[in-house]
Amino acid sequence: MIIICATLWCMYACGSSSNIDDYNVAVYTPTHATGFRIMGAEGKQSTIISVTNPWQSANDVETMLFIARGGERAPDGFRGQVLQGNANRIVCMSSSHIAMLDAIGVVESVVGVSGKDFITNPYIVANRHSIADVGYDGNINFELLVAQRPDIVLLYGVTGACTMQSKLDELGIPYIYIGEYVEQDPLGKTEWLVALAEIVGFREQGIAYFSQVPQRYNHLKAIAATATSPQPKVMLNTPYADSWFMPSTTSYLARLIADAGGDYIYKKNTSNHSQPIDLEEAALLTTEADVWLHVESVSSLQDLCNQYPKFAKMPCVQRGEVYNCDKRRVAGGGNDYWESGVVHPDVILRDLIKIFHPELVSEEFVYYRQIE
Repeated sequence: MIIICATLWCMYACGSSSNIDDYNVAVYTPTHATGFRIMGAEGKQSTIISVTNPWQSANDVETMLFIARGGERAPDGFRGQVLQGNANRIVCMSSSHIAMLDAIGVVESVVGVSGKDFITNPYIVANRHSIADVGYDGNINFELLVAQRPDIVLLYGVTGACTMQSKLDELGIPYIYIGEYVEQDPLGKTEWLVALAEIVGFREQGIAYFSQVPQRYNHLKAIAATATSPQPKVMLNTPYADSWFMPSTTSYLARLIADAGGDYIYKKNTSNHSQPIDLEEAALLTTEADVWLHVESVSSLQDLCNQYPKFAKMPCVQRGEVYNCDKRRVAGGGNDYWESGVVHPDVILRDLIKIFHPELVSEEFVYYRQIE
């Protein structure tokens, strides 16, 4: 009788409910990312990942994922997604999620992706026939998604909640928003891999990986600061739908340019998103630029001059100081800069230092190439 009572007590204690207010212990507080935190409760194995404002222009948006461990139940008052134990089967709606899982050594957990032909990750490429392509937001093959028996789906929003969300709720498939792309700090983007590490039960591995990245990044930033050559003025992008979108001065790319010893040329946009300018203003800016980056719609200088004849005589074009971040593009059109670059901001920074101050870097380009 004593043994039976003890067993029943243990079952009750392990599964007993707690209150949401009990989850006030900081398990992981990011040092660079602003969009997530991991909380726990005294004496509990489970954790809550809280995600805030995970898409552009989001305001006071918070979503939560409860990771139930040790037979524990979601606390009273919890309003969010519940993942039963660590995730072993994952559907990734962004290729950057794949890169994060790869960085912590669990890319084999990916059973479904969006846009398989655009993904550069070696494991996904090598196993493309066994990994499902579930489609794109707004055109999802939910039957195929369900067939993968995912423990969780990693979502992202652009200007609002993902359209998949309501259907996943209906199907009872847990999800979490991964909002790394709205982070302005390059290191903040990378730090989101700790949230993914928590989901798969590899928190310590995620923390260990991330802890090395700021060291490498800041070392390179310090090297860039020693440059004796002038800071080059940097122009960005090419037209899209008759508009030329220029990032904010507080953006991820503007931060990288500054840290690499460059001077982002467009100072008017101080918002938290890219803004369009007309072609005339873009032409004036390009005339003043020393370097032109991210000419993603062209493959050569001749192509650039053919598409945009008025830019053929720009000083930076005449000198060949035009670069794109597509050195690791694959046949399907995917670009590893937007994939693995999220976990290697130090490598991107080194490429930019090589462009702005080539005397400081001897390594070859990894993500960028000079347009010829």
